[in-house]
Amino acid sequence: MSKLTAAIGLMSGTSLDGIDVAFLKTDGEDIVHRGPARTFPYEPDQRQVLADAIAEAKALDRRDARIGCLAGVEWALTEWHALAVESFCQDVGLTDSEIDVIGFHGQTVIHRPEAGLTVQLGDGHLLARRLGKPVVYDMRAADVAAGGQGAPLVPVYHRALAASLTGRPVTFVNIGGVANVTWIGPNGELVAFDTGPGNALIDDWCEKHTGVARDPDGGFASAGTVSEDLLYGALENAYFDRPPPKSLDRNQFAGLPMEGLSLEDGAATLAQFTASSIMIANDWFPQPPIQWIVCGGGRHNRSIMARLSARHPQVQTAEQAGFDGDSMEAEAWAYLAVRCLNGLPITFPGTTGAPKPLTGGVLALLE
Repeated sequence: MSKLTAAIGLMSGTSLDGIDVAFLKTDGEDIVHRGPARTFPYEPDQRQVLADAIAEAKALDRRDARIGCLAGVEWALTEWHALAVESFCQDVGLTDSEIDVIGFHGQTVIHRPEAGLTVQLGDGHLLARRLGKPVVYDMRAADVAAGGQGAPLVPVYHRALAASLTGRPVTFVNIGGVANVTWIGPNGELVAFDTGPGNALIDDWCEKHTGVARDPDGGFASAGTVSEDLLYGALENAYFDRPPPKSLDRNQFAGLPMEGLSLEDGAATLAQFTASSIMIANDWFPQPPIQWIVCGGGRHNRSIMARLSARHPQVQTAEQAGFDGDSMEAEAWAYLAVRCLNGLPITFPGTTGAPKPLTGGVLALLE
């Protein structure tokens, strides 16, 4: 049996809703033993700090620059992650001796692969010192430097999970701030890309109107009517005609002409935009998937799920397939950290457009 490495994965996504922490043991290939997971929600002031950092980052032209508030936010973000890991270990009874490595995503503040730029705030060396464990971080940069999109990175983990499923092709749909898909073919082939908006536009719309950055259970969207003119205009964006691989910045579709729409009609239109852009992805798959497995926060939005299911009855949640849709990305970062340690590729021509399968990440060892 291959040697298993025990890893903690940390994910703070573009939805800005909190820090996901997950523990698993894996060989970085086919063996995955999933363990406990927790989410540590951000407080409103923490969300605002991150939103300010994203706004500040629009002026970045180098991945190592930390202009304005970014240096301070990076320190604070790293400290929040350290506290989350300490709380997680205390909650689930994990000791230091049971953890071999930590996979640290950090917070994406700008993602412009066409300009060779992607920045995830998070100081891996500081986190290693705080927690006394090796940390693998900055996992997107090597791919972007080689000409890839730097996203999505989770597909190779989706493929490992798919080994337990009956029937392929299968598509994993992750609806975070941005939505992305992983198509896994009969022989393990991978096609992956960002499809369009996920929760980010809906969250921002609801925050503007209610002060709370979410549509609870999709209730507002379910009560609204879609603006067909706005939807059709949004779907005419040239992004949807581009073949994959391709990826998006969180705010790629910000600025839609939403003036005059009620809270409910705006939420319904944005939910349909998310669902429609996910379904357009089907045009780029080599074969239609037998099943669609939806993970990420968007699966809690019943309006989005109903719109997806109306187009494809094979749509199911991660939980219905036997997985944890809230922790899947954090689990993936643990899995990717182990692959990086073992020198295995984490990005591929079919997932990011990399010229060849590439490993990546920066290893922060204890000093």
